[in-house]
Amino acid sequence: MNEKEPYYITESKQLCRERGMDPDIIASPKVKMTELELASKRKSYSEILSVVSFFSKKLLDSLKGTPILIVISDEKGFLLEMVGDETIKSTVEQFGIQIGSLFTQEDTGTNVISLALQQKHPIRLIGEDHFHSFLHGIACYGAAFHYTDENSLLGSVCLMMPIALQNPLFLTMLAHVVDSIERELLLRKQNRKLNIMNQIMLSRTRNGIVITDEKGITTEFNDFAEEISPFYKNEVIGRCIYESGITGEYFKRVLQHEEKFENVELKYTGKKGNLIVCLFDAQPIYENDRVIGAFGQFRDITDRYLIEEKYNYLAYHDDLTNLPNRRYFQKELQAFIKANKKKKQSLAVLYLDLDRFKVINDTFGHSKGDHLLKEVAKRLSSCISENSQLARMGGDEFIITITNFKNPQEITKLADKILAKFSKPFRLKSIEIHTSVSIGIAIYPDYPLNLEEFMIYADNAMYQAKEQGKNGYAIYTDELIHLLTEKITLESDLKRALNENEFFLQYQPQICSKTGEIVGVEALIRWNHPKLGIIYPDKFIQLAEETGLIIQLGEWVVEHACLQNKKWQDSGLKSIKVSVNLSTQQFLKQNLVEFMKKVLDKTKLDPRYLVLEITESMAMDFDYSLNVLEQLKGIGVGISIDDFGTGYSSLSYLKKFPIDYLKIDKSFVRDINDDENDANIVKAIITLAHNLNLQVIAEGVETNEQLQFLKKNDCDHIQGYIFSKPLTSSQIEQGFLS
Repeated sequence: MNEKEPYYITESKQLCRERGMDPDIIASPKVKMTELELASKRKSYSEILSVVSFFSKKLLDSLKGTPILIVISDEKGFLLEMVGDETIKSTVEQFGIQIGSLFTQEDTGTNVISLALQQKHPIRLIGEDHFHSFLHGIACYGAAFHYTDENSLLGSVCLMMPIALQNPLFLTMLAHVVDSIERELLLRKQNRKLNIMNQIMLSRTRNGIVITDEKGITTEFNDFAEEISPFYKNEVIGRCIYESGITGEYFKRVLQHEEKFENVELKYTGKKGNLIVCLFDAQPIYENDRVIGAFGQFRDITDRYLIEEKYNYLAYHDDLTNLPNRRYFQKELQAFIKANKKKKQSLAVLYLDLDRFKVINDTFGHSKGDHLLKEVAKRLSSCISENSQLARMGGDEFIITITNFKNPQEITKLADKILAKFSKPFRLKSIEIHTSVSIGIAIYPDYPLNLEEFMIYADNAMYQAKEQGKNGYAIYTDELIHLLTEKITLESDLKRALNENEFFLQYQPQICSKTGEIVGVEALIRWNHPKLGIIYPDKFIQLAEETGLIIQLGEWVVEHACLQNKKWQDSGLKSIKVSVNLSTQQFLKQNLVEFMKKVLDKTKLDPRYLVLEITESMAMDFDYSLNVLEQLKGIGVGISIDDFGTGYSSLSYLKKFPIDYLKIDKSFVRDINDDENDANIVKAIITLAHNLNLQVIAEGVETNEQLQFLKKNDCDHIQGYIFSKPLTSSQIEQGFLS
């Protein structure tokens, strides 16, 4: 069913009829600027045109190789610029679409420039949306742009292309371009206003002001600048600012490279030896686009800085021992855990609790107890190194974090060192006190863990140390040993499984959406573990990649999938394609093409019945990917881009790759009936693929509603539970090939 025609198109066509226009007769613009008028307009519009042309060129570069013409008009509809495909340009010029022409609906009928200027949103005119028949072979997209601060109309940007290239993505791309244009124009406008205001306020500001000429000679140094500077005015005026150890380098970059600086924090010693903290701004001064000097401004924030420093220190430090406190520790550890998801650095926590501190406190009083805590902090501080940090958690509890250690022995050595420190008594004036410490150790493993769990591990280990008689340490190892043992066991089993033939393949059918017949299967590996039963790829593929077994495993899958497909064909069953996923390591391996040739030769499978699936991320190295894919296509196998839409694909690269299929990721299919964005993305992918003469496979299809949507939008092949879960080879034979 066709979408309802937007009201503004309907009204425009009605206007054309009322004016007696003939849809079969070309309607050309009746008003055109003279060369002098056009030159004057382009000069007054020069900044706007430069911004619009810049972003238009970026859009053309992103669509390199696609025949598109971009036209730019002013707010009245006068055409000021045309860039892009020369063939389209020469064609439309024959219709009177020329620079300097005025486009109105009254003269030229339904056109994208006039309607874009009227509407507050991007529009499109596709084929018969135009009133005049000579435009029915053209797809147009247009959007107006404004000064957004006052909503004043400035002009329009429109795209023209053959109707065969129409795609909803162009409207989205155009909206992004217009948004970038408006933000850049507003920024330039605001900068001009700011420069004017700065010049007005120079003499009235309470900030320190320094002005130089184009050679860096200081010409102005106001009273407030003298007040907060280490120098007097007569020491600065007439001298080259480059000699200043505080701001000299900044001014040099301003004058020589036209750089600008904002809110640079400067710290230096004032005339009285006091600390001065300023925020420093600097920028060039222009006259007729030529740098004639530099402007610098200082704002004294010393009082605010000192208050913030004191507040930050008190907020994150213990006032008794001056050590970092619990709040500081938690903030730092949270930041480490968050960053560690990528960096994978080692971390250990030693949770320390003084033994019998309550007895000491009750016996000798809190003042002696506080004194003891200070001495404890000193002894612990003497134990830490560059990669460790000490904090007081409160009461008689302390914590030490250690990062980037090479082996756990470093942690136990530190624990032994601390215990040795506590073997000596603490002397509090005339009193000698003996105390020990119990230490719980938790080592941050190579898997996600939140702060609360980590602290529970360390705390439990500390209590375990106390239960073992105090004055010692315990390492929390239950969870860690379990996970490491499981991983090590699985790694060992994985190596054995390849030799013991514990792997097998299942196949999920791919069904033609038009005929309902099977056209192919995707080969999916499974592991029949002798103790754990069936294990799915999400449990062992990453481990195979880490251990380097993924290439051997991937080659096993390719060979067995080809053998099985050839076996089906030799049995007289229907000939179908079998798809196999390639890992990144397989794809990047230098002998991939030779391996594929050997497998096909060994199995005698016709190459056209094998499809290799790669992901978008594998193809980001364009030159390497193009070379490998062309060689694979040369031997006759099919190529599919798997999980399309979840990674990064350059459209200009995509059309150059010798691929046969785009496979829509199931994350988009899942919500196509409920999420308009997912629905539009799926439609756009199908349209894009078909325009590139590619077939589309949708995976993860589970409901009839999803199936009907995909059929309606001409998706070629369907894969998912709506037809079948992955099956054994015999189940495929009985259910789909017999």
